[in-house]
Amino acid sequence: MNQPDLNLLIALDALLAEASVAGAARRLGLSESAMSRTLSRLRSVTGDPLLVRAGRHMVLTPYAGAVRERTRQTVFDALAVLRPAAEKLDLTTYRRTFTLRANDGFVEAFGPKLIVAAAQQAPQVRLCFAPKLAKNAAPLREGQIDLEIGVLGDMGPEIRIQALFRDRFVGVVRHGHPLAARPEVSVEEYIAQGHVVASRRGKAGGPVDEALAALGLERHIAAVVPGFPAALAVAQASDLVALVPASFLIHQQAARLHTFTLPVETRPITISQMWHPRMEADAGHRWLREFVRDICRKHAPA
Repeated sequence: MNQPDLNLLIALDALLAEASVAGAARRLGLSESAMSRTLSRLRSVTGDPLLVRAGRHMVLTPYAGAVRERTRQTVFDALAVLRPAAEKLDLTTYRRTFTLRANDGFVEAFGPKLIVAAAQQAPQVRLCFAPKLAKNAAPLREGQIDLEIGVLGDMGPEIRIQALFRDRFVGVVRHGHPLAARPEVSVEEYIAQGHVVASRRGKAGGPVDEALAALGLERHIAAVVPGFPAALAVAQASDLVALVPASFLIHQQAARLHTFTLPVETRPITISQMWHPRMEADAGHRWLREFVRDICRKHAPA
């Protein structure tokens, strides 16, 4: 029987995911020349160019785009068949790298606790935290990450979701700020101050501004920064009021900052973990999900 080399599926998956010979070579640990030869073999087997040049870049052909998801799922199914089933993990010897995608606030608040607890439970497990550059399900579908952690977005109907904890926004000022001496900050005192907000997209408005608008009020936003660490740094060095999730302050030096309850109601923030259904029954991934859930619920703000 003249069967095709099934190793080509692994190479095809990498090429379709990266849409680049160089990127696929890096992913598989091969030289670019070896990857180019593999692409030639794939073109011969499939009868399709798969990758064609468009200007300075390569793009997928219609056929390659059509089989991209099927190829990815086939590779994962094959690996699941070949992976020995284990009803119970021996965490003392279990070796695996898990990649979690989360924003800076979550990593700073929960990263140290997750890393320390993982070292105690499963010393051979490595946790890799990836930056969240955009909110989409592609990295989960393509197997680039194991868990997506954050506020639920449009991730697609097949993605599995589990709530980890509820969060809320709080106001933060430096010690010595006029609001730090107030036992309770009124809405009038709040809007009388200048504010710094965090937004990756540079947006100044948010849930607090919606709540103020419902009262016919508006606050002065003096600065917009790309993340919560920068917002806290600005608040600490100025008289501006920062707005951050309460969970973000778990790992901060509380003595340097004063936190207060906002004078307006905002929607609670639900932080969830999300994963692809192909990992549902994977014993190691199941441990990871339960581990992250337990640590987050133990240390989340009340």
